[in-house]
Amino acid sequence: MTTPIVEMDGDEMTRILWQLIKDKLISPHVDLSTDYYDLSLQNRNKTQDQVTVDSANATKKYGVAVKCATITPNRQRMEEYPELTEMWKSPNATIRSILDGTVFRTPITIGCIKPAVRSWERPITIARHAYGDVYKAVEFITDEPGECVMTFKGLSGAEQSVLVQKAAGPAVWLGQHNLDSSIRSFARSCFQYAVDSRQDLWFSTKDTISKKYDGHFKEVFDDEFERYKEQFEKLGLEYFYTLIDDAAARIMRSKGGYIWACKNYDGDVMSDMVSSAFGSLAMMTSVLVSPDGKYEFEAAHGTVTRHYYRYLRGEKTSTNPIATIFAWTGALKKRGELDDLPELSAFAQTLEAASLDTLSAGVMTSDLAALADASFEAKTVDSQEFIDAIAERITPGGL
Repeated sequence: MTTPIVEMDGDEMTRILWQLIKDKLISPHVDLSTDYYDLSLQNRNKTQDQVTVDSANATKKYGVAVKCATITPNRQRMEEYPELTEMWKSPNATIRSILDGTVFRTPITIGCIKPAVRSWERPITIARHAYGDVYKAVEFITDEPGECVMTFKGLSGAEQSVLVQKAAGPAVWLGQHNLDSSIRSFARSCFQYAVDSRQDLWFSTKDTISKKYDGHFKEVFDDEFERYKEQFEKLGLEYFYTLIDDAAARIMRSKGGYIWACKNYDGDVMSDMVSSAFGSLAMMTSVLVSPDGKYEFEAAHGTVTRHYYRYLRGEKTSTNPIATIFAWTGALKKRGELDDLPELSAFAQTLEAASLDTLSAGVMTSDLAALADASFEAKTVDSQEFIDAIAERITPGGL
């Protein structure tokens, strides 16, 4: 490798798996070059979260990143980590904001695990807008009667104000926003990804209730679709808009095989629903794609806290590393594609095949063994044994 991959290390059990994957599955076969950033909660606190900003800017520079799962602290985490000086924001949200990208999440499927939704035959990709809404919101609590007014002051000096609500007593308030430029980037990324992957695109909001906010999303998508309409028609693809509740109902009756574009919060929730229904959140790929073609690959799941505390007690854990492995292979394939390194891309495909072949052979972590068809003979192994089994299939004599 010549151009490095931006490597964003993370927290808890996924950090342990991260190192195992590098040591056993990648480094023995690849002359790996990374620009390393430690995004552990402790280091984000130590650097006042500057390390997260630096990692995102490095991704803009080098074009490809791979990220380990990280902790977004809440009140409970502040108690677990008393050294924290602040309840730091989601590193994913920070990176998404800087890259102005869209997150595409797709389940990894295997034959012995059937989707919980009987009609689903093909994976459903969730396209999640990666900026604004509740993730960039401001909020506060009041303890007396009064009224809340939202005001916009333009650089021209013009002002717009609207009464949010009059409160007769204590209340909680939330103000959120989005940017026209980000919504357009989201729309373009979705249409382009649909063209590149040859999949239909569904988009849903709730514009019947949020007539201006969600309505503007729909207007932008309709406008941007005109740029892609001819390509969609040529490829026989469909762009379909409907309300978010109608989309949820339709998806439960569909066969799958399309992209479902969602606003930020909707995409956060629906990607977990889709991954769980297909099998496991640990079998969900995730890639953040910026409008100018920068890529950040990661697993869709969290840091697996419960397993981490068992690991600290010296217990063996059966934590599924597949999504984290596929984050690495996604980054390796993209680096190989951008730098014209076919051998690197080929190795990444071999590693993916070895991982799936291990599962097909019945060697599984406990989460998947519990989901496999009753007729399928599954052997439950711990995380290290599972990674070792994959490693055997990418050595001489394996794949």
